[in-house]
Amino acid sequence: MDIDRIQTLLKENNISAWLLYDFRGINPIAQSIAGLLGRKITRRWFCYLPSTGKPFWLIHRIELSHFYDVPGEIQPYSSWYQLHTALGQMLTPESRIAMEYSPNGAIPYVSRVDGGTLELIRSFGVDLCSSADLVQLIDACISLDQYAGHLESAKCILQAKDYAFKWIGDQTRRSQSITEYDVQQIILDQFDRMDLITDHPPIVAVNANSSDPHYSPSPTKHEPINQGDFVLIDLWAKQKNPDAIFADTTWTGFVGKKTPDKISEIFDIVRQARDLAIEFITEHVETGNKVYGYEVDDAVRNFICQHGYGDFFPHRTGHNIGTHIHGNGANIDNYETMDQRLLVPGTCFSIEPGIYLNDFGVRTEINVFLAYPEQGGVKVTTVPVQNQILRLL
Repeated sequence: MDIDRIQTLLKENNISAWLLYDFRGINPIAQSIAGLLGRKITRRWFCYLPSTGKPFWLIHRIELSHFYDVPGEIQPYSSWYQLHTALGQMLTPESRIAMEYSPNGAIPYVSRVDGGTLELIRSFGVDLCSSADLVQLIDACISLDQYAGHLESAKCILQAKDYAFKWIGDQTRRSQSITEYDVQQIILDQFDRMDLITDHPPIVAVNANSSDPHYSPSPTKHEPINQGDFVLIDLWAKQKNPDAIFADTTWTGFVGKKTPDKISEIFDIVRQARDLAIEFITEHVETGNKVYGYEVDDAVRNFICQHGYGDFFPHRTGHNIGTHIHGNGANIDNYETMDQRLLVPGTCFSIEPGIYLNDFGVRTEINVFLAYPEQGGVKVTTVPVQNQILRLL
């Protein structure tokens, strides 16, 4: 737990304290910040992190052994009455307290504290605020070592992508029968060879299946891949290290010598929308202006709407990337949610606009690292990027 960094941020944001809370794993953010991931804790615990002074913990008496190495002072409790009394003594009325919740559920990634517990904390007369910005700055900013690992993972998944598309072309030229599931397993085999892990098998979607943004083949649900088919591959993975950062990319190919005009047209719109996002972010960063997740989504979505395909873009423009494929930092989103968080240096995120028609869907996805100005600012980490549909024959 980086107490000095947390207390600096609390002071800068005029917050009296950060109150971490968890019960049976409902708040993995609190577990991560407190350094308690992986411990089997079955009772409620609180950690009061003041802007000055030592942390103060409320821990159930039967679970003290799980907190043997935490910094600060521990007060044990046994009954609910003891817990409520201790909370009342710990919390100062009218103080501003941050917890993992988001007003109106605007940012679900940080809405981790249940409504009843929020009611309990408010009953002590404190002013509750969301910890969303704190979470991003403490939990979503990655180190230089993590960034280096992310670059290596990005290089590897692009190699796996190349291998998969080449395999499709080779097998088709040999008139071999192949399916989406076969290609998915080929990619997973490449991950194993590269010593990478993922939280879910990659997406391999042919023709109309690519119209479903989260389609995934399985042993019992898959389609064959034949000459004349359009193929979308979305793959993500990271190194075998709990602190490793994911890399995530989506590419498309056509099993033929000439891509149909309609597919090329849609790809070009999506590609331009992707590049517009990078230009928008870069311009703001280079001129010293703030840029928010929802603003980037607006710019991309407006471009696609202007081309008449707004109704066919049913998801956000991008998501934060961290040790989980969907991290806790700002998302590029004003569609599924209105993410009003700043894009801050040290964070990584995807840019992945898409247009999904009935018979095919196109998505192009890159990863972006927002470095500090002295480190070069906006960096696309999944390079090269796709600028035309791959011809697989």
